[in-house]
Amino acid sequence: MTRRPILAPIRSITDVAERQLCTGCGACAAVQPDDIVMVDDIEFGRRPIVSTRDGVTTDRALACCPGVELEHGPDPTGVVDSLRNDWGPVVAVWEGYAGDEDIRYAGSSGGAATAIALYCIEREGMGGVLHTAARADVPYLNRTVYSTTREEMMAATGSRYAPASPCDRLDLVRDAAKPSVFIGKPCDVAATSKVRRLDERLNRKLGLTIGIFCAGTPTTRGTLEMLRAMGVDDPQQLVGLRYRGNGWPGHAVARFVDTRGEERESELTYAESWGDVLGPHRQWRCYVCADHTSEFADVAVGDPWYVQPDGRDPGRSLIVARSARGRRVVESAIAAGALHAWPVTPDHLPASQPELLRVRGAVWGRSLASRMLGIPAPRFRGMPLFVVWLRDLTLRDKLQSTIGLVRRVRRKGLWKRHPVVPFNPLAPGSGCGDVPTRSVEVAERCSTGAGGAADT
Repeated sequence: MTRRPILAPIRSITDVAERQLCTGCGACAAVQPDDIVMVDDIEFGRRPIVSTRDGVTTDRALACCPGVELEHGPDPTGVVDSLRNDWGPVVAVWEGYAGDEDIRYAGSSGGAATAIALYCIEREGMGGVLHTAARADVPYLNRTVYSTTREEMMAATGSRYAPASPCDRLDLVRDAAKPSVFIGKPCDVAATSKVRRLDERLNRKLGLTIGIFCAGTPTTRGTLEMLRAMGVDDPQQLVGLRYRGNGWPGHAVARFVDTRGEERESELTYAESWGDVLGPHRQWRCYVCADHTSEFADVAVGDPWYVQPDGRDPGRSLIVARSARGRRVVESAIAAGALHAWPVTPDHLPASQPELLRVRGAVWGRSLASRMLGIPAPRFRGMPLFVVWLRDLTLRDKLQSTIGLVRRVRRKGLWKRHPVVPFNPLAPGSGCGDVPTRSVEVAERCSTGAGGAADT
């Protein structure tokens, strides 16, 4: 297998995956389904494998890849000028929660995303929602689902701090009889915005895009470490796993069958699960991401961290309309009672997510240092970063954003390529500490020429 040197430019989806610019969104598999399949890689996240058939190129998929480049188009009417450069286009901001108390409690932060999506099905005439849910057979992994009922939506509430590829089934939206809602992380929504520009049928069928604020996606290895901290040494014992929800911010809760055959529960606080275990396992692309608040969505939803939850609060959300369509839907959902929300001043956004603004500034320093070291970095257009680096970071922060990157380069092996290794969680012996095994399904596809890790 021929390998190009690490300093070579990004020319294919295989380059994106092996050089750690991949976000795992799955858009590449959506636009070239006969050539690309998404798999789980335990150390890096959801990753694409490209067919080894002669003549396969990935130019169309690369054009939709958010890992390489993001660019804002013209701003919608009514954008809040004071927020534009730091937070992307913002048309209106609310604070509130789902009108349905069950949805509010089950959601990670007030259930606003679920409430808005369900309102679109029940009152706006949309056909369904493309989003992420836990795999029934492997609860610590994710799958893409298309939900059409309240029951299906409720079964998938709560954050999933694990790799997910909701864009890989954008065909379900494109081929649906009615417009649909899409819910995803910022990179997922950004990828969807790219795909819709190339696919007019999909563009017509995207009734609303909802993005979730995101501080990064931990790898599957991170979840397995979290399970070990919860006393689940064998992940195949797992019956169910929630990362958040059932209160604000909620606990990580694992349900598993112990060695005596009895079902038990173990939990960690949000600070213990995210701060102590999951956060350090974020994939590299998240460290050089400028969009953590879903700037390309119609509606973005996140935690209003300016309020410190006391553990008894059933939850509240910060709701940001980023387009005229998003504003109309949110206002209609409030009027219908699907949302209990009230307008807040624009400064509630930076007050709620101060750390994300510092991260945005650090990205400029990290990207500069990456390129100086010959490490590929994404390009962001219409998303000013230098001014945030200059204005909002202390001298120590500035130094850490550049010099500190050298340590990450060494620790994460960013100077070399990392071929995708599919993980089969159902294989015998695929426990927390084991080397991942090749997926049988992927192996079969590779052997028939329908998939394989190769440069294209």
